[in-house]
Amino acid sequence: MDKIRMQNPIVEIDGDEMTRVMWSMIKDTLLKPYIELNTAYFDLSLTNRDKTDDSVTTDSAKAILKYKVAVKCATITPNAQRVDEYKLKKMWKSPNGTIREQLDGTVFRQPILTDNIRPVVTCWEKPIIIARHAYGDVYAGVEFVADRPGKAKLVYTYDDGNIKELDIFRYEDKGILQALYNKDSSIESFARSCFDFAIEKKMDLWFSTKDTISKKYDHHFKDIFSSIYENEYKKIFVQIGIEYFYTLIDDAAARIMRSKGGFIWALKNYDGDVMSDLVSSAFGSFSMMTSVLVSPNGEYEYEAAHGTVTKHYYNYIKGIETSTNPIATIFAWTGALKKRGELDGNQKLIHFSDILQESCIGVIKDGFITKDLQNLVTNEVKTVMNTKDFINKIAERLKENYK
Repeated sequence: MDKIRMQNPIVEIDGDEMTRVMWSMIKDTLLKPYIELNTAYFDLSLTNRDKTDDSVTTDSAKAILKYKVAVKCATITPNAQRVDEYKLKKMWKSPNGTIREQLDGTVFRQPILTDNIRPVVTCWEKPIIIARHAYGDVYAGVEFVADRPGKAKLVYTYDDGNIKELDIFRYEDKGILQALYNKDSSIESFARSCFDFAIEKKMDLWFSTKDTISKKYDHHFKDIFSSIYENEYKKIFVQIGIEYFYTLIDDAAARIMRSKGGFIWALKNYDGDVMSDLVSSAFGSFSMMTSVLVSPNGEYEYEAAHGTVTKHYYNYIKGIETSTNPIATIFAWTGALKKRGELDGNQKLIHFSDILQESCIGVIKDGFITKDLQNLVTNEVKTVMNTKDFINKIAERLKENYK
């Protein structure tokens, strides 16, 4: 069988720890036997980011703008412990934050469902899709440690020279300070992406913030969503029978736990980060959720919604067998390859991506699983496998299914 050729490359962003190990396994076992992979490769491992003073992260974002489609491995956002562990020059920013700041847009995260995995929340019958704003807020914030008494002010200098000052806090002792920002154009793009996605999926859209406390910042998000909905989308929503619904984030969290699912939940950047982990875990596993960043200009970056699986990696380098779930990482690859196929009119690439996803689901349905799923699947007979054997099992099914 001739290998599938790719007319244009996808941006391949390699990462860290156990997900980096799985990255190579997936390429060698599931992709290269069938596809002549055409990628623009960037190594975003923490050591290489440190070596390049993190210029490699910015370069990868520029490549996404050029080629339109990317697939990203999970990467480390270093804290103080990681700085010591890796002997870093500095505590580099989140690579995801850097890339998202360049691309703007919205991250859509959707659980990967199978018939034999029941959600922990027993009333959930349909998927809940998280729509996460991917620009600004805490991920691009400025932080300051007040090491002695003083006064904090918020100062805004207009281009015409006028200055607006607001008192923040008078420190009688030491403390901390953080400044966040966002911009109307990004919030508007976020809102339209959510409304468009809801129309495409024909699903209700919920949006929630804490506007009762954050009366300017969060309320501004709410007002922009409301204005765009009323002026641009309300008629379409009514015509196709779906609803736009706003409520406070704490009320939304309570409602979700009693719902049947089947809607999109739009959230600000940090809220979406936290709630997507909650939703993926309640549906089954962190490793069973897809994630795609969609920019306003039509760039797509696919990735797993989980981290680098550090604990498993520490065992792996000691020679201890691991049972790490690669499904979300595989689906990141299939999502990117399928989108590349759609943009290039490459039906063979689209077909292969669909069959690989079906093969993954089929293996799990038949009770072949990784350790994270052993208490979740309902099969009477189940086989818990290590990472390599599980990927090989998917390869066997792929060979049977791909025609």
